[in-house]
Amino acid sequence: MDTIEQFDSHVMQTYDRLPLVMESGSGRTCTDEDGKRYLDFGSGIGTNSLGYCDPAWADAVCAQVRRMQHTSNYYYTKVQADFAERLCQITGYKRVFFGNSGAEANECAIKLARKYSFDKYGAGRNVIITLRNSFHGRTMATLSATGQDCFHNYFFPFPEGFVYAEANDIDDLLKKMHNNVCAVMLEYIQGEGGVVPLDSKYVDQLYDFCAKRDILVIADEVQTGVGRTGTFLAGEQYAKKADITTLAKGLGGGLPIGACLANGKCADVLTKGMHGSTFGGNPVVCAGGLAVLEQVAKPDFLAQVLAKGAHIRAALRDCQEVTEITGLGLMLGLTLKTKQAADVKQAAFQRGLLVLTAKDKVRLLPPLNITIGELDSGLAILKECLSQ
Repeated sequence: MDTIEQFDSHVMQTYDRLPLVMESGSGRTCTDEDGKRYLDFGSGIGTNSLGYCDPAWADAVCAQVRRMQHTSNYYYTKVQADFAERLCQITGYKRVFFGNSGAEANECAIKLARKYSFDKYGAGRNVIITLRNSFHGRTMATLSATGQDCFHNYFFPFPEGFVYAEANDIDDLLKKMHNNVCAVMLEYIQGEGGVVPLDSKYVDQLYDFCAKRDILVIADEVQTGVGRTGTFLAGEQYAKKADITTLAKGLGGGLPIGACLANGKCADVLTKGMHGSTFGGNPVVCAGGLAVLEQVAKPDFLAQVLAKGAHIRAALRDCQEVTEITGLGLMLGLTLKTKQAADVKQAAFQRGLLVLTAKDKVRLLPPLNITIGELDSGLAILKECLSQ
């Protein structure tokens, strides 16, 4: 029995997997069981922010594994304290709650927003407005928060308390702003929705309206955060700072993590017994996260992310098949003229390049430390796939 047959015999078939059995990885390249190498422009859906097995990251993780792999949150660890302090310093938030995924980070944000409103205004002010075409996770609450019907089928009934507004339509948002609303939850760039950025004017109007009514803004930066767009938080490019920001994916460098960051007025809302996570703030994951922050949270590094994004755009400018490139930094979506994104992904895979899709677009989320030479190698393959 080969690996794929063995895998499919025992693992639930919830993914449309490519026939690639990854054996090892180094830098921006992974190697399959047969020794074939693949240049990765997907980085585990933006999770391997430093590529495969970055030496400094791996050393930090291995050192922590040998020191202590886990302890419950009934106790303290220095590595979690260091990680929390550094993350708050970088982002300007006061406190953070650690979980294991973006969905968990968003669950924490939902609970925090509702309790903030309950404490201040009493029961009944608990509705959270999210945007059509959004994606916030696959737990029942975050699926309910997700503004895409295609994710909802089969799983009814969902938790109540979510209302959907059209993205980039301020009039539709204001129509939904009743007295029972406690928060608005948004992605600055709707990643799973097709790498669709919010308009700056819309974001400005949304923030202004919410600030006047003490309606919290929750920024889901699970995919856009940790330098992916060329600033540590995508909100920096909109000159906005949400009351609550969620992170995951690239924050752990490949280890499972979620983080819910809260500003001053939200920092003390969740008290003892109100929320928890057995593995949240795990010492090994925090060590990996610290190693990510050590590299990513530097102005020069972030400037290079912006430059690499511009390099990709310039390289594809003369490609007749690409009609539009959306996104920021190294989070890009390619709109195609005639080809299907899934077919391009398959063709690239056959040639040793891994790319992603989002709706009808080819999605590029390469490791943040990819070199220009590696970008050029991958783009040559991509352009070949797009031109045939």
